[in-house]
Amino acid sequence: MTSENTDDHWMQAAIAEARLAEAKGEVPVGAVIVHEGQIIGRGHNGRESSQDPTQHAEMIAIRDAAKQLGSWRLIDTALYVTLEPCPMCAGALVNARVPRVVWGCDDPKAGATRTLYNIGSDARLNHTFDCVPGVLGDECSTLLSEFFSAIRAKNRPRNGR
Repeated sequence: MTSENTDDHWMQAAIAEARLAEAKGEVPVGAVIVHEGQIIGRGHNGRESSQDPTQHAEMIAIRDAAKQLGSWRLIDTALYVTLEPCPMCAGALVNARVPRVVWGCDDPKAGATRTLYNIGSDARLNHTFDCVPGVLGDECSTLLSEFFSAIRAKNRPRNGR
């Protein structure tokens, strides 16, 4: 299996997590953390249901993976997430020592690994990680676009009012 095919495989698992979030009315973002060919952490957005601003997919997956490994150092892992990490999540990935972060679509409003900031590759920090953007990006972007389009349609006034 090539690296690209492997990335596609794990991103499909992150997309499945995003669909779980969507089914709960949450913004459809999902993440998985892979270690030695196995998923050791999973997460999907849960901010609305928990009313906790830290319940991003990445944060949940990081906590799950750390528990599975019995260590906060997530060395020899890779995180796959459907949307580019925000500043909070990128900072947590630095602190957790995740060496590789793969995402689907860029986030023009909060992207902190390429779009607005480059936290993962900032050499001033005590850890950096490899950034791999655009894996199944169209599928990840469509998932988000359709979710927000449905919300706008639901909230649109009827009869032109």
